[in-house]
Order: sequence, then structure tokens, then C-alpha cells
Amino acid sequence: MRLGIKALTMAAMLATSLTSNLFADEAQDLYKAKCQMCHGADGQPSSVGKSMGAKAFSDPAVTKMSDADLAGITSSGKNKMPAYKGKVSDDQITALVKYIRGLK
Repeated sequence: MRLGIKALTMAAMLATSLTSNLFADEAQDLYKAKCQMCHGADGQPSSVGKSMGAKAFSDPAVTKMSDADLAGITSSGKNKMPAYKGKVSDDQITALVKYIRGLK
């Protein structure tokens, strides 16, 4: 019985780890496809992004925003940034916010 519980626990931990890695990979791929053109590979705006008023993700105005604020902007758009609601899922937006928080 104890071996069964340990095996189930290990399987759950492995599944969680694999799922997290898949979401991280998906978020990175989605960022490259939808965001990088303006926000740059490292979160520093490209020349296109600068011309549209994009801020660096390391900018204090951005770092002080909540995850909900960033998700809302991604979903609804802001200024010249297009809305992604209906183009990507809420889970993908959440994963993108987590991904951009990791860009330094």
C-alpha cells in the first residue's frame, strides 16, 4: 500500500513538472509569435515597439503592475497594442504574463 501511494505521488509530481514545462515552452513560442516583434526577445522594445510606445518589461511602470493588469492589457489591448482576447486563451495569457515576468 505504501509503495502504491509513493508511486502515485511520484507520478503526480512528474506530471505537474511536465505540464509546467509544456506551458513554459508554449508561452515562449507564443511570445515569439505574437509579442517579440514589438517587445523584443528580452523584453526590451524593438524599434517597432518603441515607435508604438511599448515600454520595457523591466520599466518600473510595468514591474509595479499586477499580473491581472498585464493580463487585462494583453486581453483587451492598450494604445496601439492589439487585443488578444479570442485569439489566444485565458490560460495562454496567464502563461504569457508569467513568461514576461521572467524576462530580465
